[in-house]
Amino acid sequence: MHEQFEAIHPFIDGNGRVGRLLITLFLIERGRLPQPLLYLSGYIEAHRREYYEALQRVRTDGDWVGWLRFFPVGVMETSREGVRQAGDLMSLREKLRKRLLKQARALALLDTLFANPYLSVVRAEKILEVSNPTARQAVRALVHAGVLEEITGRSWGRLYLARPILRLGMVRAFRITALRALSKLEP
Repeated sequence: MHEQFEAIHPFIDGNGRVGRLLITLFLIERGRLPQPLLYLSGYIEAHRREYYEALQRVRTDGDWVGWLRFFPVGVMETSREGVRQAGDLMSLREKLRKRLLKQARALALLDTLFANPYLSVVRAEKILEVSNPTARQAVRALVHAGVLEEITGRSWGRLYLARPILRLGMVRAFRITALRALSKLEP
Protein backbone atom coordinates (compact mmCIF):
# COMPACT_ATOMS: atom_id res chain seq x y z
CA MET A 1 0.00 0.00 0.00
CA HIS A 2 2.81 2.45 0.87
CA GLU A 3 4.55 1.87 -2.43
CA GLN A 4 1.29 2.36 -4.32
CA PHE A 5 0.61 5.65 -2.56
CA GLU A 6 4.14 6.84 -3.28
CA ALA A 7 3.74 5.84 -6.95
CA ILE A 8 0.50 7.84 -7.29
CA HIS A 9 2.10 10.85 -5.56
CA PRO A 10 -1.22 12.72 -5.15
CA PHE A 11 0.03 15.90 -3.44
CA ILE A 12 2.42 18.65 -4.46
CA ASP A 13 4.16 18.36 -1.08
CA GLY A 14 4.02 15.99 1.88
CA ASN A 15 3.57 12.69 0.03
CA GLY A 16 6.35 11.00 2.02
CA ARG A 17 4.98 12.06 5.40
CA VAL A 18 1.42 11.08 4.50
CA GLY A 19 2.62 7.80 2.97
CA ARG A 20 4.52 6.89 6.15
CA LEU A 21 1.52 7.82 8.29
CA LEU A 22 -0.69 5.59 6.14
CA ILE A 23 1.50 2.62 7.06
CA THR A 24 0.71 3.07 10.74
CA LEU A 25 -2.98 3.73 10.12
CA PHE A 26 -3.23 0.65 7.89
CA LEU A 27 -1.65 -1.56 10.56
CA ILE A 28 -4.07 -0.19 13.16
CA GLU A 29 -7.05 -0.73 10.87
CA ARG A 30 -5.98 -4.34 10.25
CA GLY A 31 -5.62 -4.99 13.99
CA ARG A 32 -1.84 -5.49 13.79
CA LEU A 33 -1.01 -2.42 15.85
CA PRO A 34 -3.11 -1.39 18.88
CA GLN A 35 -1.94 2.25 18.93
CA PRO A 36 -0.03 4.56 16.56
CA LEU A 37 3.37 3.65 18.00
CA LEU A 38 5.18 2.70 14.79
CA TYR A 39 6.66 5.58 12.85
CA LEU A 40 9.04 4.52 10.12
CA SER A 41 10.43 7.93 9.17
CA GLY A 42 13.64 7.44 11.14
CA TYR A 43 14.37 4.13 9.47
CA ILE A 44 13.48 5.43 6.02
CA GLU A 45 15.64 8.54 6.51
CA ALA A 46 18.56 6.42 7.74
CA HIS A 47 18.19 4.12 4.70
CA ARG A 48 17.03 6.74 2.24
CA ARG A 49 19.01 5.53 -0.74
CA GLU A 50 17.91 1.90 -0.36
CA TYR A 51 14.32 3.06 0.19
CA TYR A 52 14.17 5.09 -3.03
CA GLU A 53 15.99 2.40 -4.98
CA ALA A 54 13.51 -0.25 -3.79
CA LEU A 55 10.56 1.98 -4.72
CA GLN A 56 12.07 2.71 -8.12
CA ARG A 57 12.72 -0.99 -8.84
CA VAL A 58 9.03 -1.73 -8.17
CA ARG A 59 8.00 1.02 -10.60
CA THR A 60 10.45 0.18 -13.35
CA ASP A 61 11.02 -3.57 -12.99
CA GLY A 62 8.04 -4.77 -10.97
CA ASP A 63 10.49 -5.91 -8.26
CA TRP A 64 8.00 -6.52 -5.46
CA VAL A 65 10.25 -9.18 -3.93
CA GLY A 66 13.00 -6.60 -3.37
CA TRP A 67 10.48 -4.21 -1.80
CA LEU A 68 9.11 -6.97 0.40
CA ARG A 69 12.64 -7.75 1.58
CA PHE A 70 13.41 -4.11 2.40
CA PHE A 71 10.19 -2.92 4.01
CA PRO A 72 9.62 -5.56 6.75
CA VAL A 73 13.19 -5.05 7.97
CA GLY A 74 12.29 -1.41 8.60
CA VAL A 75 9.16 -2.43 10.48
CA MET A 76 11.14 -4.89 12.62
CA GLU A 77 14.00 -2.48 13.39
CA THR A 78 11.60 0.35 14.20
CA SER A 79 9.55 -1.97 16.41
CA ARG A 80 12.63 -3.16 18.29
CA GLU A 81 13.79 0.42 18.82
CA GLY A 82 10.33 1.37 20.06
CA VAL A 83 10.26 -1.52 22.53
CA ARG A 84 13.74 -0.60 23.76
CA GLN A 85 12.79 3.05 24.16
CA ALA A 86 9.55 2.13 25.97
CA GLY A 87 11.57 -0.06 28.33
CA ASP A 88 13.99 2.79 28.98
CA LEU A 89 11.10 5.16 29.70
CA MET A 90 9.46 2.64 32.05
CA SER A 91 12.75 2.14 33.91
CA LEU A 92 13.21 5.89 34.24
CA ARG A 93 9.62 6.27 35.45
CA GLU A 94 10.13 3.66 38.18
CA LYS A 95 13.44 5.21 39.23
CA LEU A 96 11.81 8.65 39.52
CA ARG A 97 8.77 7.25 41.31
CA LYS A 98 11.06 5.77 43.97
CA ARG A 99 12.72 9.16 44.41
CA LEU A 100 9.33 10.84 44.92
CA LEU A 101 7.67 8.13 46.99
CA LYS A 102 6.99 10.36 50.01
CA GLN A 103 5.90 13.39 47.97
CA ALA A 104 2.37 12.57 46.80
CA ARG A 105 1.68 15.72 44.77
CA ALA A 106 5.03 15.63 42.98
CA LEU A 107 4.43 11.96 42.29
CA ALA A 108 0.98 12.80 40.87
CA LEU A 109 2.64 15.18 38.38
CA LEU A 110 5.26 12.68 37.26
CA ASP A 111 3.13 10.68 34.82
CA THR A 112 1.94 13.86 33.07
CA LEU A 113 5.59 14.70 32.37
CA PHE A 114 5.93 11.53 30.31
CA ALA A 115 3.12 12.80 28.07
CA ASN A 116 4.46 16.37 27.97
CA PRO A 117 7.87 17.09 29.58
CA TYR A 118 7.14 20.83 29.94
CA LEU A 119 5.39 22.11 33.05
CA SER A 120 4.41 25.46 34.49
CA VAL A 121 3.05 26.07 37.96
CA VAL A 122 -0.29 27.06 36.40
CA ARG A 123 -0.48 23.72 34.59
CA ALA A 124 0.47 21.93 37.82
CA GLU A 125 -2.37 23.76 39.60
CA LYS A 126 -4.86 22.50 37.02
CA ILE A 127 -3.56 18.94 37.01
CA LEU A 128 -3.50 18.67 40.79
CA GLU A 129 -6.57 20.86 41.36
CA VAL A 130 -4.77 22.74 44.12
CA SER A 131 -3.83 26.33 44.97
CA ASN A 132 -0.87 28.10 43.40
CA PRO A 133 1.36 27.83 46.50
CA THR A 134 0.65 24.09 46.77
CA ALA A 135 1.41 23.59 43.07
CA ARG A 136 4.64 25.58 43.45
CA GLN A 137 5.64 23.32 46.31
CA ALA A 138 5.06 20.20 44.16
CA VAL A 139 7.06 21.69 41.29
CA ARG A 140 9.85 22.63 43.70
CA ALA A 141 9.95 19.01 44.93
CA LEU A 142 10.37 17.84 41.31
CA VAL A 143 13.21 20.34 40.82
CA HIS A 144 14.97 19.18 44.01
CA ALA A 145 14.59 15.54 42.93
CA GLY A 146 16.33 16.33 39.62
CA VAL A 147 13.21 15.68 37.54
CA LEU A 148 12.52 19.27 36.48
CA GLU A 149 14.78 22.14 35.50
CA GLU A 150 13.66 25.77 35.16
CA ILE A 151 14.39 26.90 31.59
CA THR A 152 13.22 30.52 31.27
CA GLY A 153 15.51 32.25 33.78
CA ARG A 154 12.59 34.45 34.82
CA SER A 155 11.27 34.99 38.32
CA TRP A 156 7.61 34.79 37.17
CA GLY A 157 5.90 32.79 34.43
CA ARG A 158 8.53 30.12 34.73
CA LEU A 159 8.57 27.04 32.55
CA TYR A 160 10.14 23.80 33.65
CA LEU A 161 11.48 20.93 31.59
CA ALA A 162 11.79 17.26 32.56
CA ARG A 163 15.11 16.91 30.79
CA PRO A 164 15.74 13.26 31.80
CA ILE A 165 12.50 12.27 30.08
CA LEU A 166 13.11 14.42 27.02
CA ARG A 167 16.69 13.17 26.76
CA LEU A 168 15.51 9.59 26.09
CA GLY A 169 13.51 10.78 23.08
CA MET A 170 16.40 12.90 21.88
CA VAL A 171 18.81 9.96 21.97
CA ARG A 172 16.68 8.30 19.30
CA ALA A 173 16.57 11.51 17.23
CA PHE A 174 20.36 11.82 17.55
CA ARG A 175 20.84 8.24 16.32
CA ILE A 176 18.69 8.98 13.29
CA THR A 177 20.62 12.18 12.54
CA ALA A 178 23.95 10.35 12.90
CA LEU A 179 22.83 7.53 10.60
CA ARG A 180 21.66 10.09 8.03
CA ALA A 181 25.03 11.88 8.17
CA LEU A 182 26.92 8.61 7.84
CA SER A 183 24.85 7.54 4.86
CA LYS A 184 25.88 10.75 3.08
CA LEU A 185 29.55 9.80 3.52
CA GLU A 186 29.10 6.52 1.66
CA PRO A 187 30.56 6.48 -1.87
